[in-house]
Amino acid sequence: MLAWYAATGRPLAFRATTDPYAVLVSECMAQQTQAERAAAAWTAWMARWPTAGDLAAASAADVLRAWAGLGYNRRALALHRAAKAIVADHGGAVPRDLEALQALPGVGPYTARAVAAIAFGRPVGAVDTNVRRVLGRIAAGGPEAFTPTELQALADGVVPVDHAASWTHALMDVGARLCAPGKPRCGECPAATWCRHAAGERPAAADAPSKGSARRRAEPAFPATTRWLRGRVLDRARDAPDGDWIPYAGPIGTHSATAVREAVLALADEGLLEAREDRDGLAARLPG
Repeated sequence: MLAWYAATGRPLAFRATTDPYAVLVSECMAQQTQAERAAAAWTAWMARWPTAGDLAAASAADVLRAWAGLGYNRRALALHRAAKAIVADHGGAVPRDLEALQALPGVGPYTARAVAAIAFGRPVGAVDTNVRRVLGRIAAGGPEAFTPTELQALADGVVPVDHAASWTHALMDVGARLCAPGKPRCGECPAATWCRHAAGERPAAADAPSKGSARRRAEPAFPATTRWLRGRVLDRARDAPDGDWIPYAGPIGTHSATAVREAVLALADEGLLEAREDRDGLAARLPG
């Protein structure tokens, strides 16, 4: 696995550093975002805010503008709050301890372990959906064979002690490039010789759907979703001059004025916008 990664690993910009703050930023950006897109955003972000102290001193509005295109904008505010906590509670240095890492705003078990492994070389397994699938298939034919606690123990137990960062990247690359949910490319996988899934084994739980399982409903087209609307509402605020109040009086796309109003108020409740309502109607702007 390590040899395969050394020869074929994706040359993503953020993989060239083990700086803990830089790693934290990259992991927050790469969640549910295409790795190449996250890498481009990470490069610009690090040029603007190279330390946690620099980010902590930035305005929330500037942070949200810099996050444009990455989606899941609450992650931007969480990272901003994490930078403030790093400055206030840890003297500006990202903590090494797993418990302290996980106590940072927006940092869960996966991100804490990824930072610990990549930045500090700690032999802990960062388990996301891809890694869960890869390890579950190798060890038992599929992740269904394990409880989350068992899978985490497996992930922690197989990390090469002296190669925690490379191992973390290798597993992520195998999951993203080869071990697809539907049609894994087992013939190209460096773990195929030892993989029970490649050998045809499957956990009993994965053999057939349970009785009465409902067929999944078709997903609506993306422009019809609330997520799309929220993104457009926030983009209008991003594109406005700093501090200007933007009116939200009519429909956006196929979404009614009522749906737009609900989206604006929900974003304000989450801290992603500031909203006000007066005789001229509803208006919002990025938080200061």
